[in-house]
Amino acid sequence: MKVKVTSIPVQDQEKALQFYTEKLGFVKKVDVPLSEHSRWLTVVSKEDQEGVEILLEPAPNHFEPSKIYQQALFEAGIPYTQFNSDDVQRDYEKLIDLGVEFSVKPTAMGTVKIAVFNDTCGNNIQIVEML
Repeated sequence: MKVKVTSIPVQDQEKALQFYTEKLGFVKKVDVPLSEHSRWLTVVSKEDQEGVEILLEPAPNHFEPSKIYQQALFEAGIPYTQFNSDDVQRDYEKLIDLGVEFSVKPTAMGTVKIAVFNDTCGNNIQIVEML
């Protein structure tokens, strides 16, 4: 087995698509309407377009426990997921210039450097650089 798709709950799929493509540099991979208010919408890393797809999942709008879980993680400052980075400081500065809000600035923690940002769709996302 291998991971092909993983999901991130988002409050607004269109807003999420704009953030993940325009700010983070991901590429839209699949966009299939499922109903009037949801789509099977995935993005992938520009550097690995055949890699793992991120499903921008509208679960918080359709499943109350998902909404509660997402909100609790966000309010506690806990990242929903993490993305790897070759250079957290460089990516932090690029994203700050694009208006992305960080709750944790680049911080060395043992064998990694991390930073945490708000994806504007209900999630804290951590970027991690292996030192």
